[in-house]
Amino acid sequence: MGLTVGRIVHYRLTDDDAVKINRRRTSGASIAERIAISQWPLGAQAHIGGTARGGDVLPMMVVAVCPGDAHGVNGQVFLDGNDALWAPSLSEGTEPGQWSWPPKA
Repeated sequence: MGLTVGRIVHYRLTDDDAVKINRRRTSGASIAERIAISQWPLGAQAHIGGTARGGDVLPMMVVAVCPGDAHGVNGQVFLDGNDALWAPSLSEGTEPGQWSWPPKA
């Protein structure tokens, strides 16, 4: 099968991806502390999840494919948390910042 919209592939996080993901995340305890001192707007969205590291391999759903373009795959990376990472203009490979097919079971 070829690469099509909706397929699940693997994405390897870059160090920069991990920094961006971890920077925007908080914890339930931190939110509770800030609510107690009126420093958290009630109803605000919070990103909570496990620590991301460069080199982590995560599932990614393909959301756009440009046939014939080496950097023509965009995807939504499923993170270990309640957020996602948009990964645009990806090429196939095994290096950080690239997508690859999952190994056969």
